[in-house]
Amino acid sequence: MKIKNPLRSRRRRVNLLVFIVILIIWWLITATELVKPLFLPSPGSVLQAFWNANTCQPVAGSSTTEVCGADDYFLWQHLLASLERIAVGVFAGAIVGVSLGFLMGSIGWLNQLIEPYLNFLRSLPPLGYIGLLIVWFGIGDVSKVWLLFLAAFPPIAMATISGVRGVQKDRILAAKSLGANKAQVLSQVVLPSSIPQVLSGIRVATGFAWTTVVAAELNNGIPGIGGLAYVSGTRLDTPLTITCIIVIGVAAVILDLALKKIAIKLAPWEGRA
Repeated sequence: MKIKNPLRSRRRRVNLLVFIVILIIWWLITATELVKPLFLPSPGSVLQAFWNANTCQPVAGSSTTEVCGADDYFLWQHLLASLERIAVGVFAGAIVGVSLGFLMGSIGWLNQLIEPYLNFLRSLPPLGYIGLLIVWFGIGDVSKVWLLFLAAFPPIAMATISGVRGVQKDRILAAKSLGANKAQVLSQVVLPSSIPQVLSGIRVATGFAWTTVVAAELNNGIPGIGGLAYVSGTRLDTPLTITCIIVIGVAAVILDLALKKIAIKLAPWEGRA
């Protein structure tokens, strides 16, 4: 039988209360027209935009023609398209970042050679790449995936380097004293000890990639939740824009919680050994 945590239950009630208060304040501002609907639509308008973006609606003046979703796709299809791009970009960033991070963390001269360039790459904002990537790869998905890769790769590599360097020397010396060779030390001591840091880096990188999705989908980003947010904003369709913003935020929270759960499952020893 699972015991309820009173502190957690209280926190959830407080969060729910804050959410309700925010909705009431939002509704009051729009109901009293303190802010024009163009700039801040009502909660009902946003909910209606969410419903329209996920259903088919009859065209005004026609009983047979329907418009489905937003910009020829349902909202969940836009979200799925963005998630697919992020998955490819982060996966590629994890492969390259973890591999390079292990090499840099294990080989001193290689770290000294590459670290300045890695820091330079990490300091550049993703929007700085977008024009060049479009010139190189066009406005299709390739340039978008490259942008997400460049957002995800540096934090993963840095976290891996930190994880490899942070392995306690006593563990390595103990393994060597028991007859472990270099390969065994790396696979059975360094790798398990650095996994929590690597997973943390992937989690952070996924967050960076998710915040970059709108920039990645500025050009030819349909289908895509970031592209839909941008296009609806240019059309002054504020309810749909806010709907996209809310969906992006909620999806980010759910994605982060999922990665946190996965990290706990893959590295249950974190904080215990």
